[in-house]
Amino acid sequence: MKHSIGSTAKAIALIVGLASVVSVPTKMQAQFEVGRKAADAPRLKVDPFWPEALPDRWVFGELGGVCIDAQDHVFVLSRGTLWPKEPPIAIPAPPVIEFDPEGKVVNSWGDRAKMPKELHGCFIDYQGNIWIAGHFDGIVQKYTHDGRKMLQIGIKGKFDSADGTDSTAISGTASRAMNSSHELMNSPTDVTVDPGNGEVYVSAGYGNRRVVVFDRDGHFVRQWGRQGTVAEVQAGVGGVFLNMVHCVVIGKDGLVYVCDRQGDRIEVFDKMGGYKRSLLVKGSWGAPPYIQPGGTCDLDFSPDAQQKFTFVADCTNDQIHILDRVTGETLTNYGRPGQAAGDISSPHAIAVDSKGNLYIVGSLNDRRLQKFALVK
Repeated sequence: MKHSIGSTAKAIALIVGLASVVSVPTKMQAQFEVGRKAADAPRLKVDPFWPEALPDRWVFGELGGVCIDAQDHVFVLSRGTLWPKEPPIAIPAPPVIEFDPEGKVVNSWGDRAKMPKELHGCFIDYQGNIWIAGHFDGIVQKYTHDGRKMLQIGIKGKFDSADGTDSTAISGTASRAMNSSHELMNSPTDVTVDPGNGEVYVSAGYGNRRVVVFDRDGHFVRQWGRQGTVAEVQAGVGGVFLNMVHCVVIGKDGLVYVCDRQGDRIEVFDKMGGYKRSLLVKGSWGAPPYIQPGGTCDLDFSPDAQQKFTFVADCTNDQIHILDRVTGETLTNYGRPGQAAGDISSPHAIAVDSKGNLYIVGSLNDRRLQKFALVK
């Protein structure tokens, strides 16, 4: 009996030893893979001299959106808000400002009285037209490259709510969001256009919890989404949004990527609204999940044909995360809180140009347009 137990113990020890020998290279291989993928991620460096100084004592207000055309001209949406001390000495920058690749202002336009009340996301379509969404309002507008209005979806000042008034949590009103109108929206946040058929996808938004699709003429086609709970988000339930539906982007893979801002995730759908998966975002500074302002404010992709990388603006942690688009693995992060060149505060919207340079605009605490140049 003694002899048998001793033999068994030796055998077990031998097996454990062999297992540990086998597990070491497996673990090392996994660590190598993580390191290799991170090394493959784009390396960026802030350009502190881009853009050039704004003309005529212009000052940015909160910056709602940034988008880039086929010539790598950068468009930003500036709200008319100034700091309390600025009105006597400065001029609010125009609503839409166009910069050339060198950072020089080449055009500006916009009538705040006719545009969305608070400018938010923008998108430049395959024909060079610029689409603009805005919250505290109920409209999405389409403009020519130089600012002539071509189309409006929704009615200015009318909301998809129980009584037609603003129902966003920020406004503090009691009107109940309906999440159902085929004509009205409720503080839409972002817009994108399918180059294949011209359909218009709107993330809506601050007041509603849905993605709404219209045809090229602005007629309702379909929608998906509803209010979600923390438990549903933690369980990985798709098609629900914890709070603001904050961005919408169509990838070259034909899928629709949507920011569930306070859910700290990017939800991925087919164009009919079928849920596919989520890309999860976690900041580096230890902030708890599912809080204001939220971990996924905006996203864009790398310019390669496969769109290998997803860039995500994290409003909670004041960072930019670079993810593997397919696996969702976080490869690296950029930024830290602060106001120095390269620091990131309130990264509300981002865009990537054809060369892989990243542009970030800030709202609330940081009203800057920054360029992070690709260095590899």
